[in-house]
Amino acid sequence: MINLLKKLWRDRRGNALVIAGAALPLVIGSAGFATDTIQWTLWTRQMQRAADSSALAGVYGKLAGQTVTSGTCASSTPISRNQTISNLTTRLGMTPTCTVQSPPTSGAWTAPKFNAVKVTISGSRALPFSGLFMTTAPTITTSATAAMVSSGQYCVRALKKFVGTGLIFQGNPTVNLKCGMHTNAQGGSAIDPNGTPSITASPMAAAGQIASQTGFATGTVFQPFSPQQDDPFATQVSGNPVVPNGCNQSVIQGNQSSVTVTGSSSSSPTTVCYKDLKLTSGQTANFTDAIVLVNAGPLDINGGATLNCTRCTIVMTSSDGTNAGTVTIDGGATVVMTPPTQGTYKDIVIYKDRRTAECNNCNKINGNSSSSITGAIYIPNQEIQFSGNGGISSNCLQIVGSTVTFTGNSSIQNTCAATGPHAFDGSLVRLVS
Repeated sequence: MINLLKKLWRDRRGNALVIAGAALPLVIGSAGFATDTIQWTLWTRQMQRAADSSALAGVYGKLAGQTVTSGTCASSTPISRNQTISNLTTRLGMTPTCTVQSPPTSGAWTAPKFNAVKVTISGSRALPFSGLFMTTAPTITTSATAAMVSSGQYCVRALKKFVGTGLIFQGNPTVNLKCGMHTNAQGGSAIDPNGTPSITASPMAAAGQIASQTGFATGTVFQPFSPQQDDPFATQVSGNPVVPNGCNQSVIQGNQSSVTVTGSSSSSPTTVCYKDLKLTSGQTANFTDAIVLVNAGPLDINGGATLNCTRCTIVMTSSDGTNAGTVTIDGGATVVMTPPTQGTYKDIVIYKDRRTAECNNCNKINGNSSSSITGAIYIPNQEIQFSGNGGISSNCLQIVGSTVTFTGNSSIQNTCAATGPHAFDGSLVRLVS
């Protein structure tokens, strides 16, 4: 018996089986924890995705005028509606908590101008294997912050909110703006470059889609599905023009060939009023430090005529503002315009009363190499159309209309300086943390 035991002690066969059997609980435990860790990771990703989309929904809700306040994610807010869509409870098998900070209480996005929203989602659920070894399930917490961030600078803004085309390019226009364009139009062709345009303008942004990238310069940044932007002059030009009594004469009287009006200073411009501002070939109008009211009649500068408007604004209006006249500048005319540097019409060279009714083909501006327009053409409720065979040179031409059309062989060369009239800042909704 002793010899048998010594022989068995010296026998090495079966040792691997014994070691494997002893290690088997560790192997099974490792596999179990790995499986649970994968499940926790999946839940984390699902909760992070919900936090991301909820924060974005919160900012878009605020931009749409909805109320998003700090606290729990109330069922009436866009954040909770987003949670319902995400169906987190069903997917995770738990009821997570959701809190919101609007705006965030700390960090770089606390200022009201960012419209920032921070969403935090937390939840826990025990898993079969790890639950054998852990007294409490781990808590998974995710958070996301969305905010309005700069999207670039824009010289052209089409304000009309509708399903259609807000920025239209027809024929073969050449547009070189050194800044971007934006339209509030929605739908599949919010920006539509028909014909053979040559467009150097970036970014190109729309609330809807951009029908084609044909004709845009290499490197153009396209931003479809951007937030709709506000009227950049709505606060500045908040009141309505007032037409004085007796405003019933044309700018050119009798045998005159020219008119000159000079105000005392840029801080105290003089105001003059005409029933129309029509110049034919050989006629000249010079306005300096002036606000020029045009009462129901047209602004019509024919070929061969000259309009000099220095630190002045031409205001198209009427007694009740509803039937302001049309704007037509021929390609053969010489037009040199710069805006006031202060006051209600600061940086605006042409303004048409926002109370006037919508119309198409009401405002046509052609240019030539002798024309220079610095400042804003601001016709918020009507289309602005650049057409013809002219080229307008400008230090900074801003175009704000209901819709904006570039057609024919129109050519705009535009550069905005650091001072004076400048491009409008644009914004996008982005996740920032």
